[in-house]
Amino acid sequence: MKDILSLVSDLRRPRLLIRAARIGAQEYQRDPHLHRILGYGNLPRSGEALMQLLGIEGDLDDKRRAGDAGYSVSRHVEVLSAMMGEARLLRSAPRPSP
Repeated sequence: MKDILSLVSDLRRPRLLIRAARIGAQEYQRDPHLHRILGYGNLPRSGEALMQLLGIEGDLDDKRRAGDAGYSVSRHVEVLSAMMGEARLLRSAPRPSP
């Protein structure tokens, strides 16, 4: 089974979408961005948040591919930016000793 960071790095999306998300990820602030995407309440830890974001992004990508009228490019970029920000936080978190 793949780890969560491998799942994120293996995503294949259009270049322009990824470029816009990278720009958005530079300004990523966990509290306001995750609250806007996941709803208000207690924020999950980075790993759990990343799993929720992967599910949301998968739904958005399905809509994009299907040409769904309800698809929002800005929402997709927002979610991808949050995924990149959470992945960065997860990579930089101290690892527990075995």
